[in-house]
Amino acid sequence: MRKTMINQPMENTIPSELDYLDLEHLAQVEISSEYLEHPIESAFVEGSESYWRAAFPGEQTIRLIFDQPQDIKQIFLLFDEQEQPRTQEFVLLWRKDSEDHFREILRQQYHFSPPHSTQETEKYTVDLKQLKALELRIVPDISGGEVCAKLTRLRLSAV
Repeated sequence: MRKTMINQPMENTIPSELDYLDLEHLAQVEISSEYLEHPIESAFVEGSESYWRAAFPGEQTIRLIFDQPQDIKQIFLLFDEQEQPRTQEFVLLWRKDSEDHFREILRQQYHFSPPHSTQETEKYTVDLKQLKALELRIVPDISGGEVCAKLTRLRLSAV
């Protein structure tokens, strides 16, 4: 029997692990920095209690470079901020296998206001054919505050 919970708050909705790519085995990751206790691998594993965190404040980049080009249909992002109010901006970019430049998918801002607005959950339907690289740029505080970027989850699906 298949079961679906209805009328659940968005922050309790966890995507099915069955649909998401195993990024650790399909891609190399390049990062601008990483706090030792919160490595990037934490953001790729469903159910992990940890997250990725930058080693220093300011804009950060996470770039996935695939061993073989992928066709991507869904991008899932989850950001958490439990401590300080701030407005974060992120940009998603992609590069096709046959190209040498990145194209912007989207740019978005979100205001965290603990204890009320502490989680940003995004699920985008895309049609990225022959994706060779995906880049996520995070500006953790657009006002220039001394905040380190965090990413709780990054998942990609081919279906």
